[in-house]
Amino acid sequence: MTSEKVKILDTTLRDGEQTPGVALSAEEKLEIAKNLDKLGVDMIEAGSAITSEGEREGIKKVTNEELDAEISSFSRAKTSDIDSALECDVEAVHLVVPTSDLHIKKKLEKSPEEVKELGLEAIRYALDHGLTVELSAEDATRADRGFLKDLIQAGIDEGAQRVAICDTVSKMMPEQIFDLFSEISEDVDVPIATHCHDDFGVGTANSIFAVRAGAEEVHATINGIGERAGNAALEEVVLSLEEFYDYETNINKNEIYNISKIVEETTSIPISPNKAIIGDNAFAHEAGIHADGVLSESETYEPLKPEKVGQKRKMIFGKHTGKHAIENELERKGLDASDEEIEEIFERIKDLGDRGKLVTDSEWSAILDEVIGRDLEDLVELEELTVTSGDTVTPTASIKIKYESESFIEAGVGVGPVDATINAVRKVVSGISNIKLIDYHVDAISGGTDAMVDVVVKLTDGKRIIDSRGSDEDIIKASAKAMLNGVNRLLWDKKFSEEEE
Repeated sequence: MTSEKVKILDTTLRDGEQTPGVALSAEEKLEIAKNLDKLGVDMIEAGSAITSEGEREGIKKVTNEELDAEISSFSRAKTSDIDSALECDVEAVHLVVPTSDLHIKKKLEKSPEEVKELGLEAIRYALDHGLTVELSAEDATRADRGFLKDLIQAGIDEGAQRVAICDTVSKMMPEQIFDLFSEISEDVDVPIATHCHDDFGVGTANSIFAVRAGAEEVHATINGIGERAGNAALEEVVLSLEEFYDYETNINKNEIYNISKIVEETTSIPISPNKAIIGDNAFAHEAGIHADGVLSESETYEPLKPEKVGQKRKMIFGKHTGKHAIENELERKGLDASDEEIEEIFERIKDLGDRGKLVTDSEWSAILDEVIGRDLEDLVELEELTVTSGDTVTPTASIKIKYESESFIEAGVGVGPVDATINAVRKVVSGISNIKLIDYHVDAISGGTDAMVDVVVKLTDGKRIIDSRGSDEDIIKASAKAMLNGVNRLLWDKKFSEEEE
């Protein structure tokens, strides 16, 4: 028996960009679109062409790339919106028509019949200009069901090739969504899409129930970004449909983590560590019993293999860590240690955990260096750091580092001396690698006038994400140390990986 196929329309570049604080440049839109195409989505809603000249430039870059996915633009039931879409050479329009009394009477100040006619006119206009039309019923879950069905059927009769039912502000629970889609799908002979938001945390569940009731297409965003609480998360919907039900998608699941990190970096919307499928902790294990189980048989404490979605299993070292996990990690890195050395590593990790300290990648590596005698000289050395700041002076930092017998100098400015230092380090590091800063915070400050400042940063080289720590009486020096300690760890790990290969 052949599995049913569900198509995916990704709206990261439109609904996802409506996340507060997110504004994508034309080049950023193109980069995400190319990776969405690599992911295997069937359709990409590249934006809303009527928005601005910059938005049209971004959509044009995407359409000019000749991707395999269908490229569409969001469009209201207005010829001006459709003309803007045509200017961008899109193949389709996501034609949105309000259907609830709240939207029709309060937002548009029109009657249902007037709105219906505007929608049909827009469908005719788009079809006459060679566009594929997906008629989308906005706020459908609060609409009068008789009007909703009438509008959808009239749109299909006019020639709309697809229809979408939108739970615009998440006003239905899964069983209600199932009832609505079951009723609509009985009389509709074109593909039906579901467009769900996550205001009540049921965006994924509602999308699944819609498919179970007859929907053949799902609108979703990478990482579940979107306005307010976001949209249904593509990675959750796809994995749920394929793991639990007899559905298939065209998604290349091993590309999920890659596109997730690209969207996180480009939008600056951080992924929660405990986010399903793509969070840093989704396949991370610390507890001794759980870690032993996973190392013996991954299915004991993992719902699927991390490699399936492009992730990697992580063993986190803390007060719950067992010796088996330590032994496994040492073996993975090709390192030999005696029983006494393993015991000392174990006790040091326990001690750090009991004191409430983070056992970061850098600290784990430092423990190994000290206990089993690895001699890892710094690949990147700080030679000079100068910072100027004052009421009438823009905070500026100048840094000089040594890497592979060559010196690199950069300067950075910021809102304060610490910010300027971080910016200078970021600039000088970018000259020797693609390592980037994700997060920065002060983890602990001891008491007294000679207080020690503990700075923790999160860095990535595009493949791994690590935490790194730096301590000093001076927060500026502590920040620089944290950054460079992390850079050294990533560079060393990269070097070891290349040697192993």
